[in-house]
Amino acid sequence: AHIFTHICGYKDDALDALFGAMADQTRRAILKRLSRGEARVNDVAAEFTISLNSVSKHVRMLERAGLVARTVKGREHLLTLNPGPMDEAARWIEHHRQFWGTSLANLDKFVTRKSPTRRSRK
Repeated sequence: AHIFTHICGYKDDALDALFGAMADQTRRAILKRLSRGEARVNDVAAEFTISLNSVSKHVRMLERAGLVARTVKGREHLLTLNPGPMDEAARWIEHHRQFWGTSLANLDKFVTRKSPTRRSRK
């Protein structure tokens, strides 16, 4: 059962895939590399101490999250960064930051306000 209600209409699966993909430092490094421009899979793999097969697995996860697009030209596989899903995640984060900021500020006002002094009955 879900404890929290959905406040806005974001696709949970897409956000899960995005945050899952970005949770790994190797995948973040691949994204950083691709932020400089298109690159062949072999060139990206050459920057890491792990195998080409391992880099390919990381790239596939980034592709499933929509963060990387692959273009095949003959035998070359070219990768490009797609920042669109990160923009959506940033909007989701900002929405929740504002929601919780406002909610916590209201709670603070409620808790710290002075209660009216009550007159004792005699």
